[in-house]
Amino acid sequence: MENAGYTTLSRQSGLLREMQLVANNIANAATTGYRQEGLIFSEFVKRAEGGESLSMARGNVRNTSMMQGPLTRTGGALDMAIEGDGFFLIETPQGERLTRAGSFSLSAGGDLVTNDGFRVLDAGGVPIFVPPDASDLGLSTDGTLGSQGRPLAQIGLVQPVEKTDLIREDGVMFRTRGGIEPVENPRILQGFLEGANVDPISQIARMVEVQRAYEMGQSFLDSENERVMTALDTLTR
Repeated sequence: MENAGYTTLSRQSGLLREMQLVANNIANAATTGYRQEGLIFSEFVKRAEGGESLSMARGNVRNTSMMQGPLTRTGGALDMAIEGDGFFLIETPQGERLTRAGSFSLSAGGDLVTNDGFRVLDAGGVPIFVPPDASDLGLSTDGTLGSQGRPLAQIGLVQPVEKTDLIREDGVMFRTRGGIEPVENPRILQGFLEGANVDPISQIARMVEVQRAYEMGQSFLDSENERVMTALDTLTR
């Protein structure tokens, strides 16, 4: 295969990955706390000995959007939405994870948990416990959870030291390769949930663009394959 074929194949591989990300964004446009994801393309250029340089495109870096999602009032005492930067810190069997999905509830043991049953952690990394006699739960904007004027815990709000270190594990849960740090001036709203920060219209438009670009590349590969097969057929006659 000539250099043009290798270059096109590398481009097709990146476009296929981007198509998968865009489709996932559209599918999760109604998922609470979902973060839109994109793909960053890079270019590798190498000068071939005695010939022209070879340029290879590679789409292998995922970029998570930190744009604020829409806030919807629910009135639920344990529904929480982050306004601004940060993630809730939760405890999973695989370790601490980050999420923006704030639809919480109380477990049978009184722990504040996510919809998947993972315990929510406070600012010190300790699971948040709500006593059985606690009533009229209130939440101040700095994340302090209280009952009848008595503080119980402060919701932990953190962010990755490097935003590009975020690794998605499922639709709304992340881990980070690097460290995390507390958010300065955290702001959490009680009785609200944050929707996905996905713009479905722009994502559908991007899907059409990617599909057309992929079809164009495939057309070139088909033509190149036909040219090579014709040349081989001519040589073997």
